[in-house]
Amino acid sequence: MALLAGAMALPAGLICCTRPNQGLSRSVRQVLNRFSLGLPKTSFIRVTKPLVSRKQSSSIRAAGTEKQFKTTVELDMLIDTLRETEYEKLPQLVAENVLGFNTDFWLRLAARADLATSPDDQKDYEVLASNIMNIVDLIVKKTQEKIESSTDILKSILVPLIESDDGEINWPPRNPESIPNMRKEVQRREQGGYLDESFLSEVSAQLRQAKEDKDKPGLVAILQKVLQLYASTILSKRSYAVKGDKVDQAEELLEKLIVADEEDWNELLRAGLVFGGGSVQPEEFYKVIDKRVERTLMRTESGSYQQRLLVEYVREILTRAELLVQAFQNAKP
Repeated sequence: MALLAGAMALPAGLICCTRPNQGLSRSVRQVLNRFSLGLPKTSFIRVTKPLVSRKQSSSIRAAGTEKQFKTTVELDMLIDTLRETEYEKLPQLVAENVLGFNTDFWLRLAARADLATSPDDQKDYEVLASNIMNIVDLIVKKTQEKIESSTDILKSILVPLIESDDGEINWPPRNPESIPNMRKEVQRREQGGYLDESFLSEVSAQLRQAKEDKDKPGLVAILQKVLQLYASTILSKRSYAVKGDKVDQAEELLEKLIVADEEDWNELLRAGLVFGGGSVQPEEFYKVIDKRVERTLMRTESGSYQQRLLVEYVREILTRAELLVQAFQNAKP
């Protein structure tokens, strides 16, 4: 599991930029050639006037030198830590620093190997490089497997939306049982432990991409529904409405909204709040929502996709309630 600690943040094409030249005892130039393969040749452009003044040029060079020195110090610290780490603990350390194994890292490691004063030290660098490469490759492989698995799970959740023989997904669905069947599949997958952070990350990434494309409103709505059903499933596991032999009506109203489809929220709010004939004061309702957000933040991992989705879901209910209350107040004579 430690191998996956930083895997979900891996950029595309990580493997091709993390493998150094085999044999770090070779010169830095040889390693540099390894990374320049496939790069286009560039030509020099003749300029007749300097682009910056001599003073500006000196300042730029000084800033660049300072930045380069700082980078080298940081790389040396990472390399020293890796060398001193026991083999059994190396996978976790590599996973935690996986984004740091870029071209600059391998060039610095090659330079350190070239500067080694003994064959044993050179061999140590080569073994370290090989170990890091193998671990990074495994992280990337596991990450890809996770992404593919998450995509398959998402497809299974969307099966109820396929209402024709051609396999096309309809949105909004014409079959009234489509959403309830989606909910059942989400609940089944959640009980099986499949809806983990990698799944939420994959769905969230697809949702962001669909929003950026701006030409797939149906896909945006579908993915939002999947995340809503997930949040509803998780939040409905805990009930705070019954306290001893009494029922907290504000909590009960919130729990009804949590398990309901978003399209039914307005009707439930009208029926539950005093403005629509119910018994719950808006202030009481807002308080239980704040309390639910607080409980969610305490019981979920800070910064996780799960925490973000659950809190957003509860706050969406709050926003809907505030809009409805405002509409009631504006309608007063």
